Amino acid sequence: MSLPTQMRFVDLPSFGAPEVMRIAVGPLPVPGEGQILVRTEAIGVNRPDVAQRQGTYPPPRDASPILGLEAAGEVVAVGPGVSDFSIGDKVCGLANGGAYAEYCLLPVGQALRFPKGYDAVKAAALPENYFTVWANMFQMAGLTEGETVLVHGGSSGIGTTAIQLARAFGAKVYATAGSQDKCDACVKLGAIRAINYKTEDFADVIKAETGQGVDIILDMIGAAYFEKNLASLARDGCLSIIAFLGGAVADKVNLAPIMVKRLTVTGSTLRPRTVEEKRAIRDDLLANVWPLLDEGKVTPVIDAVFPFEEVAEAHRRMETSGHIGKIMLRL
Repeated sequence: MSLPTQMRFVDLPSFGAPEVMRIAVGPLPVPGEGQILVRTEAIGVNRPDVAQRQGTYPPPRDASPILGLEAAGEVVAVGPGVSDFSIGDKVCGLANGGAYAEYCLLPVGQALRFPKGYDAVKAAALPENYFTVWANMFQMAGLTEGETVLVHGGSSGIGTTAIQLARAFGAKVYATAGSQDKCDACVKLGAIRAINYKTEDFADVIKAETGQGVDIILDMIGAAYFEKNLASLARDGCLSIIAFLGGAVADKVNLAPIMVKRLTVTGSTLRPRTVEEKRAIRDDLLANVWPLLDEGKVTPVIDAVFPFEEVAEAHRRMETSGHIGKIMLRL
């Protein structure tokens, strides 16, 4: 297969609103040691993409400056030392940047085969959310069968993934969301109760529903929810923070519940993790989650699919927070 020397990609000549992005032409990436080159068929749009576009989430030094953290498509070239994948394989994966392009480099330890029956759009909706939820809710917070979980932002891509995975592994799930439609979607995915945070106090509801609180909270809000999160945890519970949509600095918070209830507060971001750490998450997903995807027991929720050229519209959709599930780009 002869490859072009140039490709289209989403350029970010300056930070700002969605319209600063433009389609440009640049050189085709060349796979290095342990990398594969994928001809991109679909791309997931994520909040870190929006933050990077706005100038508040710079990529790591060794990452591509091109936006985009997850893609799916066909392997068209392999770098030295690659034996996991061959040219022609259909893969999705977690990119170190560079997914908003016609061709994307993936480290082999962050690439996964398409689940059975999946097209590129469904496959590209998996990596960022499933890596994040598995690392934080299972590896770090240690979710086990029979425990109770509260998922904030239950209708987001992360939230819809967390609800389904927690249920699939035998947990009881509560969720928060910002409208009745979103709450209904959370319940349909398996939440026992979805709490409309605009009309209800989630801490009061959790106390009334559970008596003692939940075992794990997966939180993307941060400071604005910190004190209520501590109040909503049961003894020996764990708060896992994955984003700061409600701020990163919590003032005058009563920390006593951490000691009294022996709570754990943890958190992580995915992008700065090492290649080895990401490979370990990938291997766990292949062993524990991909069989569930193959069998249709869990599945990505797709909100909207935009043509590659309408990337600005996809970002606007993300910024409205009106979506339920994933926003995707299709080439």
